[in-house]
Amino acid sequence: MNKGRVEAYTDAVIAIILTIMVLEFKTPETAEWEEIMRQLPYFFSYIVSFVFIGVAWYNHHYMFTLAIRISKKVYWVNNLWLFSMSLLPFATGWVGKFPLQPSPEYLYLFIFTFWSLSYLWLSHTIRKTTEHAETAVSQKIEHMFAFKFLNSIFFPISVGIIALGIYFYPLLGITITFVELVILGFLTSPDSDQIKK
Repeated sequence: MNKGRVEAYTDAVIAIILTIMVLEFKTPETAEWEEIMRQLPYFFSYIVSFVFIGVAWYNHHYMFTLAIRISKKVYWVNNLWLFSMSLLPFATGWVGKFPLQPSPEYLYLFIFTFWSLSYLWLSHTIRKTTEHAETAVSQKIEHMFAFKFLNSIFFPISVGIIALGIYFYPLLGITITFVELVILGFLTSPDSDQIKK
């Protein structure tokens, strides 16, 4: 399968998701600052989701640049990953509208977990493609911090801690998710900005 076409398709879907999220901002009905201040909860959830997509895209780009071939299975698992991400604008909007309610936060956590598991499956699928198995490509993906974290016991523990935190103080859900995303954003593979297509 043409790797470039799959990458272009993925980039287009991600761009649409980002566009949908920014369109959730409403033009103020008056010229008063209070109208803008009312949108601050959505602005915070938008920032978290924007960072979420940025970190996801960077790691995805790294894996796809390493990949020699994109199989049909990789293509369909990639679609599942994109589907999980396409749910973000809805969850972002709901959390932004009701930041102190647990239900929107639980939905956001569910989508974050769904996205994480589909990303992990995508990583494994790329690694197990015939051209990548037992090669440097497989090893580099295996050494990615995101891959190691999602493949470890710490991932389900962190989901459990966030779920518990949401029960007692809902805003902890998206706040802890933001901290995790910032850590994942900084702990990228050392060669991630040096590889060539």
